[in-house]
Amino acid sequence: MNLTYSSAFKEQALVKVYSRGDRTIQSVAEELNVKLQTLKIWMKRKMKQTRDELPGSVKEKRPQDWRVEEQLQALHETYGLTGEALNAWCREHGLFAHHLASWKAAFCAVQANAETAVPSKRELRDLKDENHQLKRELNRKEKALAEAAALLILQKKFQALWEDEEK
Repeated sequence: MNLTYSSAFKEQALVKVYSRGDRTIQSVAEELNVKLQTLKIWMKRKMKQTRDELPGSVKEKRPQDWRVEEQLQALHETYGLTGEALNAWCREHGLFAHHLASWKAAFCAVQANAETAVPSKRELRDLKDENHQLKRELNRKEKALAEAAALLILQKKFQALWEDEEK
């Protein structure tokens, strides 16, 4: 049987739960003659509703949760801002100026690594030659290993044959 409770009853029940002191939620539910699970659902809904009504600071992400694109957009928006304007922007978005500085340094480091990571044609040719040589050596070693395995198998078969003849 589904019981529907008025919103006023739900509000009063939640007030009792939140001001229960040392009592358990279960005891409050028994006193109100409401199932524990129902009371917990009401509490979750109230928490979600409260969270949605709060200013953006609670809903904002932590600085480490920002995606790279969002970091770049933040750096773009704050470019040229100094002093109080920068601090106001940071407060509005739940950041500190040092977060922006570290993101900028990270982007600059990535850019510097990208520029130095491009090998010259000579280096590229040397790497290709070394790769080719290593592949040839690996192929030779694989063949030698296969040959050694085949010889070992033949040796075991030969020993098994001699043992059979001796018996």
